[in-house]
Amino acid sequence: MDEGLPQRSWRRAWAALGLSAPEGLWEKLMDAWAEPHRHYHSQQHLRECLALLEPALDLAQQPGEVELALWFHDAVYDPQGKGNEQRSADWAVESLALAGAGRDVQQRVHALIMATCHDAEPVDDDARLLVDIDLAILGADPARFAEYDAQVCEEYRWVPGWLYRRKRKEVLAGFLKRPVIYGTAWFRERFEGRARENLTQATRR
Repeated sequence: MDEGLPQRSWRRAWAALGLSAPEGLWEKLMDAWAEPHRHYHSQQHLRECLALLEPALDLAQQPGEVELALWFHDAVYDPQGKGNEQRSADWAVESLALAGAGRDVQQRVHALIMATCHDAEPVDDDARLLVDIDLAILGADPARFAEYDAQVCEEYRWVPGWLYRRKRKEVLAGFLKRPVIYGTAWFRERFEGRARENLTQATRR
């Protein structure tokens, strides 16, 4: 594991925006990502996302915005609540405003985070990149995919087992039914085939 990745990513994102992070924001975000009820939406997921972005940064139109959006995309996560993405996006906007970012930057980062709701096809290149990174876990090697599946199940252990299994299968089948899972050629070439294999196996259980 690249121990220096989070700090390197954090500094790079703010430098790309020409801004300084508000005092204490790093600590607050890291604490949020380490909340005990998180099993998949944890610092492990954040690190995996940052690692996936680093070699693909050249694909971003606004790399600082994409990187910061990754930091915030699951910053608020309550599996029993609603509006996690909205609350995460609002926190990002509040932080950017405090740092002196313009409204255009705030709005674009907000839109990027909202794209991770996965309820509509992303409409621009940066959103496609961000969403592909968030969904790359579907194309992980079988052992990591199985771990991910178990982690999500743990986050929803408050849901009756029969209902969880039905709903989970519906979600995974929804991705499998898409013409393509990944919107960028970079991620499609690397993850599409494995993702379809993983999803096919998971929906047959």
